[in-house]
Amino acid sequence: MDLSIVIPVKDEAESLPELLAEIKAAVLPAVQSIEVIVIDDGSRDNSWEVLQNLSKEYGFLKAVRFQYNCGKASALSLGFQLASGKYIATMDGDLQDNPAEIPEMLKMLENSDLVSGWKKKRHDPWHKTIPSKFFNLAVSIVCRQRLHDFNCGLKVYKAEVAKSVQLYGDFHRFIPLMASWNGFKIAEKTVEHRARRHGISKYGVSRLVSGFLDLLTLMFLRKFVVKPLHFFGMVGLLLCLAGTGVFGYFGFEWISTGALRVRPLLVLAGFAFVSGIQFISLGLLGEMLNSKLQNKNYPVAASTFILPSS
Repeated sequence: MDLSIVIPVKDEAESLPELLAEIKAAVLPAVQSIEVIVIDDGSRDNSWEVLQNLSKEYGFLKAVRFQYNCGKASALSLGFQLASGKYIATMDGDLQDNPAEIPEMLKMLENSDLVSGWKKKRHDPWHKTIPSKFFNLAVSIVCRQRLHDFNCGLKVYKAEVAKSVQLYGDFHRFIPLMASWNGFKIAEKTVEHRARRHGISKYGVSRLVSGFLDLLTLMFLRKFVVKPLHFFGMVGLLLCLAGTGVFGYFGFEWISTGALRVRPLLVLAGFAFVSGIQFISLGLLGEMLNSKLQNKNYPVAASTFILPSS
């Protein structure tokens, strides 16, 4: 199989027939063999019935149905596992992504490992485009990976790239970032973005807040998942130092005046010191757990290359 196209959908019954027809017309002439894996993410319309009918017309169509809405990241993760193509493409099922962009993006994989689309001219309302620009700029600055559109659904990967990223929650927004951290080369291509023809958008302004929380989670996992003591220990040491400093001040006052009154600052110092000890203990427990897991199973990293002996 040359190309696998993974498409998560939710309540897109009206769009699916047009989407499959477009893929057949735009991609098949350029790629010898393809498979289209559609993940029905708990649709409440008749999307699944439409997919069953379309599978009789399009031999390259495979469909999987979630009993309830599990989220785009879960749908993509399952699609990546099922994909058997040398290359993997992803796109949304609402007809806003143009499958005719895929052949050109595949050519760019000669010099890169992942090509991410950039919806330079978007046909979305302002309350989606403005927060999106702010979010993309913030992620680029914080993570030092410059992309104009991290969350564009239209992407093309080498298979090993897609299968290397671990997706859950809403981490699908950061696939290019995670792939870059894994050592893969990222490229970007301006792609056509079309106005929605059917249905309504499944996302609102609230995803901006969840996006920043997910970014915070991702950064924490990248920096401290292997060395939790580096985070919890740092916080604990700062609290212990603050508490010790206040204790020293009151100790000096006690020696100088012979009197010591319980003040709110002294209580706060005691609370800070005890909290610091708890943070350090939590970090040590994390280190012990990590050590136990690593000693139990210590696989060779997928990126490790061993040259044959001469």
